[in-house]
Amino acid sequence: MAPVEEKQDLHLELYHKKFLLKTTDVPGIDKAKLQASILETISQHDLAPVYVHIAGELGWTVDQAKLAAMKQKNAAKLEELEAKIKDAQENLGETEVRDALHAKADYLALIGDKEAAVEAYAATEAKTAGSGNKMDLVFSQIRLFMSLDEWHGVKKLLARVQTLCDNGGDWERKNKLKVYQAVFAMYSRDLKQAALLFQDAIATFTATELFTYTQLISYAVITSVVSLDRVTLKAKVVDSPEVLTVIDQVPHLPEFLAALYQCRYKDFFKAFAEIITLVKSDPYLATHTRYFVREVRVRAYTQFLESYKSVTLSSMAAAFDVTPEFVDAEVSELIVGGRLNAKIDKVSGVIETCRPDARSALYAESLKKGDLLLNRIQKLSKVIDME
Repeated sequence: MAPVEEKQDLHLELYHKKFLLKTTDVPGIDKAKLQASILETISQHDLAPVYVHIAGELGWTVDQAKLAAMKQKNAAKLEELEAKIKDAQENLGETEVRDALHAKADYLALIGDKEAAVEAYAATEAKTAGSGNKMDLVFSQIRLFMSLDEWHGVKKLLARVQTLCDNGGDWERKNKLKVYQAVFAMYSRDLKQAALLFQDAIATFTATELFTYTQLISYAVITSVVSLDRVTLKAKVVDSPEVLTVIDQVPHLPEFLAALYQCRYKDFFKAFAEIITLVKSDPYLATHTRYFVREVRVRAYTQFLESYKSVTLSSMAAAFDVTPEFVDAEVSELIVGGRLNAKIDKVSGVIETCRPDARSALYAESLKKGDLLLNRIQKLSKVIDME
C-alpha cells in the first residue's frame, strides 16, 4: 500500500525545475512558465544564495534590488535564530539548545548557504544524542548537496550516514537510507544496485522528501528492466503487488514492462520510445540516456534470439516492427561490441545464435588469465635480472 505522500524537499523541487529549464532534449516544456515558477519560489522563501547560484548557472541577470532585499531578510531571520540560541544556552536545557541550533541549521540549508549550513549541522550534531537523530541531520545535508549537483559530497555523506546506521539506526531510517543510496547508484550508472535497493524500499518507502511513491515505482521498473534477468524481473517487478497498484499512474510504463516480459516486441518498442523521453526528463537518469537505450536494446534482442538457433532478418524485423536493414545495422553493432552472442549470414539473410556453454567459457577465461599471469611473470623476471 502506498504511503501518505508528503511534500518534496524544496531544493530538490527547484533542482528538477532547473534541470528541465536547462535541457534541450525534452520537447514541449513551457520554459517561460518554469522560470517564473522558480523565481516565485525563490522570492516566496527569500532564497538569496539559491538565487545567486541558479542565476549564475542559467545565465540570468541578477536583480540586485531583489537580492539585497532577500539578504536583508535572511540576516534578520538569522539574528532572530541566534538570539534564540543564546537564550536557550543561558536559560534553558540542553534539549532546547539543540533544537535552537537545529532550527538555525535548517534555515541555512533552506536558503542554500551550504558552507554555513554544514557548520551549523555539525554544531547541532555535537549536541545530538542517538544515531537516528544524527542520521536525520546528515539526510538534510545530502538533499542540499544533491540540489547543488555536488555528488562527491553526497558520496561522503552517504558513507557517514551508513556508519551511523551501523551503530544503531532504526528500521525506518535504514529503509530511508536505501532510497538515498539507490538514487546515488542510479546517478552513478550502477543500475543493478539501484534496482535492488529500490525493490527493497518499495514496501517500506518513507523518503517522500526525495520523490513520490509513484516515482519510486517508476525508478524501480526502469532500473530493473536493464539489470535483472527474466525470472527475477517477474518475481520482483512484474508480479509485485506494490508495483501493480501504482504502475498505471505512469504513462507507457505498464506497456513497457508487460510487452517486454510477454515478448510483444512491436508494442515494447513503441512504449520504449516514450520511456526514453521520460528518462531524458529526469535529472538523475538523463546523463545515462544513451547507455539506457543501448542496454534495453541488448535486453530485448537477447531475449528474442534466445528462442532461436537461427532466424531470418526479415522475421526479426517484423517482430520489432522495423526494417531488415535497421535490424542488420543494430545487431551487427552489438555483435562487434561483444554484447550479442550471434553471427549474421548476409548471403542468406539469417542471424545464427552462438551459445557458448559454461565449460567453454570457463576454459577461455582460464586461458586468458593464464596468459596475463605469464606476461606479468616475464616482466617481473626482466626487472629482477636488471637488478
